Amino acid sequence: MSTLTAATPASVRASAAHPVCRHCGSPLIDERMRKSGFCCDGCGYVFRLVHEHSLENYYQFKDEVTAPAGGGVFQPKDYSWLETAQTSLESPLLAGQAVDYTVGIQGISCAACVWLIERIFLQQPGAREIIVNVQYGRARLRWTKGEFSAADFARKLQAFGYLIGPASKEAEDPESRGLGKRIGLCAAFSMNVMLFSLPTYFGMESSYEWAGLFGLLNVIFGTLSLLVGGTYFIDRAARALRQGSAHLDLPISIGLLGAYLGSLYGWLAGREEFVYFDFVSAFTLLMLVGRWAQVSAVERNRRRLLRDQPAAQPLHLTDGTQISPENIRADQEFSLEPGQTNPVEMRLSSNEGTFSLASINGEAEPRSFSQGQRVPSGAVNVSRQRIAGVALQGWKDSLLAQLLETHERPAERDSLLNVIVRWYLVGIIGISCLSGIGWWMGSHDPLKTWAVVTAVLVVSCPCAVALAFPLADEFATVALRKRGVFVREHSLWSRLNRVRNVIFDKTGTLTLETPVLQNPEAIDPLDEAQRFALLRLVQDNPHPVSQALTETLLASGTRSSHAHDLVEEPGFGVREGAWSLGRPGWSDNGGVQEGTVFAYRRQVLAVLRFLDTVRADAADELAALTRRGLKIAILSGDSAQKVARSARELKLPEGQALGGLSPVEKAAWIATHAPDDALMLGDGVNDSLAFDRALCRGTPVIHQGVLEKKADFYYLGRGISGIRSLFEVNTLRRRTHVAVLIFSVVYNALAVGLAVAGKVNPLVAATLMPINSLLTFSLVMVMMRKARTLTASSTI
Repeated sequence: MSTLTAATPASVRASAAHPVCRHCGSPLIDERMRKSGFCCDGCGYVFRLVHEHSLENYYQFKDEVTAPAGGGVFQPKDYSWLETAQTSLESPLLAGQAVDYTVGIQGISCAACVWLIERIFLQQPGAREIIVNVQYGRARLRWTKGEFSAADFARKLQAFGYLIGPASKEAEDPESRGLGKRIGLCAAFSMNVMLFSLPTYFGMESSYEWAGLFGLLNVIFGTLSLLVGGTYFIDRAARALRQGSAHLDLPISIGLLGAYLGSLYGWLAGREEFVYFDFVSAFTLLMLVGRWAQVSAVERNRRRLLRDQPAAQPLHLTDGTQISPENIRADQEFSLEPGQTNPVEMRLSSNEGTFSLASINGEAEPRSFSQGQRVPSGAVNVSRQRIAGVALQGWKDSLLAQLLETHERPAERDSLLNVIVRWYLVGIIGISCLSGIGWWMGSHDPLKTWAVVTAVLVVSCPCAVALAFPLADEFATVALRKRGVFVREHSLWSRLNRVRNVIFDKTGTLTLETPVLQNPEAIDPLDEAQRFALLRLVQDNPHPVSQALTETLLASGTRSSHAHDLVEEPGFGVREGAWSLGRPGWSDNGGVQEGTVFAYRRQVLAVLRFLDTVRADAADELAALTRRGLKIAILSGDSAQKVARSARELKLPEGQALGGLSPVEKAAWIATHAPDDALMLGDGVNDSLAFDRALCRGTPVIHQGVLEKKADFYYLGRGISGIRSLFEVNTLRRRTHVAVLIFSVVYNALAVGLAVAGKVNPLVAATLMPINSLLTFSLVMVMMRKARTLTASSTI
């Protein structure tokens, strides 16, 4: 199974000393992974599908490291919204006509993903054409009416690790797209300014017949550079000032405006020593490139996620009508489909029902409810049948409504940048004024005085900081992406510097999302027919044990199938004909005391044991975070006994691990113990209030459509070392900022000194700026090189 093939990328084949996943390239952190060759069952399953569909060329040009497939490829998803949309689109059309529909796609990370999605689509019956827009995370589908199933295509795509959702309702372009347009135009303007400035530098006299035209063209293209590119920074600086903040765009704007106004005056007065249009255009272009690199890195991570989630599955009332969960009222009787979330607290009308409370209190084990009992808001129906109940409250009063409510965060200000901008403004304005006063008193020449002041503003423009800081952030974001950590909010960097407490949810965060089969050897003796029957009993069942078995069986090569005559007894198990899976003694001959029993005609075929398992590297990573001076805490809704057991396994003092907490109590603990310095890591809706209270927040789960929109970052894989990498890369990023700042101070001391001495003219300024930019870029490259080393040598 672990033999490397020609279809495996060279980077993966070359890393035998540090084995990585054959599908996604993530490091293999335990013996089980190294034995299988995959970091998770999801990657093993997708790898097999890719080869079965003759799509192995995907591995020839995919990125070296992509996101692990994870358990999301196995979990049942409701695509009824897509079936409804297809019916609505096709109803006015004749058979055989073409249908167009745009959807959002989650999981696109590289060009190979686009290639794979296109081929999967074209393999579907009735498929005509697909156009994938990577920048927007969308795809336009065209198919033939009556021959194509959009829901089947969505399920197929999910099996390969991509999720389909509604196309985003957001109409605006991403910021990087607008910056790209500005860069294209400003590059053209800058080249034209340089072209018409060169004759002057090479000795062209002002009396030359074309000198006037060249000067006019410089003014036009320099003005266009300011209007197209410079206004981006000027507008942002003005907004920041109105909000009482000193943004990095402010010194950029002052430098641009000072250079432009001085140049305009020089052109009107016929004084070449004032003309810096080439500086204006080139500096504008460089600043735009740096900002685009910073913005596009974060936007790429956001594009991996669906912007809009499908509308919640409607509730069925007893009179046959359907309503959205937000419209449910107290005393209305409704039913929940298998896998559907209970929106409000209800009293159970059905005889029995099994619900998972993991999303609201962290309990890993589903709980059985009897008729008349209260089922809390947010519980998920993990039974195989529809369950009925009576609402005891309206949606607005429910716990789930509170947990899903979004809160706008206050704008974050980078303290280092604020200090830099403040002292830059004080220093450069002060030096400009003092140099102007000194030259006026010494020469009484207003033109020479103004030339010196303009030169000071031009050469002191914060090129190093304004270019290097965004580039360092972009390098950090890219380095983390290779570790499976995806930054969604740029403000994370400034917030992360203040983090002193790292707080984990337990279930699904420190433990794996589904329980782990502890004795996989119990499945080995089963023949193909028995494995096939076992998969039929568990597939499409939202119960955690069923999900774990589905992952194991599909990853091992068992063919997918769907049962039609399943009978479930809540709290006991499921049965199809003579096959059964459930509690010991329920549908077998007895003799088994614990575990989950798979039987045929009451004859025991396998006894399976599952355990809520801590992630393989969790104990070591928590110790590493502690050594960095960070305080660790676990806040869980699971029972205190289970949390204490996990704390012992993780080698944490029991006082740092609290169990039995409600979502409100989690948020209250953060407000009391870590109000301004907490990083909260969680995976379920029960962590939503704690997310709102924390300074920073991250999640390891992106296929539930809940916390990923609130998270500053998300991290994927079977381990948690991405958290440590986040702090390590941020430390390198911070050191790079300091080094750039020192370099900038030294450069400005020399350049401003020359300007104050009257030794700077447009030619000198035009020479200093590219030298400064190249040295700054080289410094960032050298300082951030270790981030790539950390990425390659660490484990996920």
